[in-house]
Amino acid sequence: MLKRLLNLFSVDVAIDLGTANTAIFVPKRGVVLQQPTVVAIRHSEHGRSVAAVGNDAKDMLGRTPIGLNAIRPLKDGVIADLEMTEVLLQYFLRQANVKTQVKKNMRVLVSVPAKATLLEHRAVREAVDGAGANEIRLIHQAMAAAIGAGLPIDQACGSMVVNIGAGTTEIAVISLLGSVYTDSLRVGGDMMNERITTYIRRKYGCLIGEATAEHIKQEIGMALVNPEQQQNTMEVRGRHLSAGVPTAIKVSAAEIAEVLQEPLRNIINAIKNALEDMPAELSGDIAERGIVLTGGVAKLAQIDKLFSQEVGLPMILAEEPESCVIRGMGQALAFLDNPAYDSLFVYS
Repeated sequence: MLKRLLNLFSVDVAIDLGTANTAIFVPKRGVVLQQPTVVAIRHSEHGRSVAAVGNDAKDMLGRTPIGLNAIRPLKDGVIADLEMTEVLLQYFLRQANVKTQVKKNMRVLVSVPAKATLLEHRAVREAVDGAGANEIRLIHQAMAAAIGAGLPIDQACGSMVVNIGAGTTEIAVISLLGSVYTDSLRVGGDMMNERITTYIRRKYGCLIGEATAEHIKQEIGMALVNPEQQQNTMEVRGRHLSAGVPTAIKVSAAEIAEVLQEPLRNIINAIKNALEDMPAELSGDIAERGIVLTGGVAKLAQIDKLFSQEVGLPMILAEEPESCVIRGMGQALAFLDNPAYDSLFVYS
């Protein structure tokens, strides 16, 4: 009786806690916040204090003076700094104007990678609990992405989704509200940025930061380069490795495409492994329906064509792929009290 009464005053919230970005969904309001998962920390003799969070903190990446540094408290899809993750969530919930009529009466659904450990699940629960939740549920990112992409997850047919985020790539084959196959690779947009940074340092003796590498990937990055595009170039500014002075170089789309082949190849191999391991009937469904690509990196030019060539199956780019996870989580909130949908969620 008391629980039913409290539920009348509770607030349901979905949080896609991503390596690069965090999004919050509230029923009847939709997606109320999307900001970088970045915290700027000031260090002093009294300890650490927070200087900025989200967009303001991201602007400081690579530009902070001594005693101040901007960090990303998640790495490879899991929490690396519990204290700062809790601070970030508290800030974002205030920014999103998420309030409850009864103190600490918020039910929160949070996304996690498929291969997150029990310890990593516990870290997520602790961070969200510290941000004000009284009930916490988990959902795999690929399952949420499939829901957000509009796949028929409740039908007796196979649906396959590949969600490529900043920290991880999540692969799932779903049928009858459950995952028949799941895989999680610590390969994503961050690894691609690291490869770009390393290449430019070694080839041109030029040091660039994470933000510049991300900008290069967005501007001229592509998975396949045709003859007309391979000469596309971009001017990149950084610091000369030996001289220590500012410098400018030009990199081509063909160079960046070559640099990205290793992480892309890792994802392709994981997709092939999934197709080999699934039941034959589901393979037939996926051969007919294709594989759906979601996540921010799915917007990389020509990635669907490369994957289709290598795997031999149609690749379908989801609408607004970068927001499929949070949209799917928003829909999943409606199923939290329905036992028929328990298989959508992670229990640990």
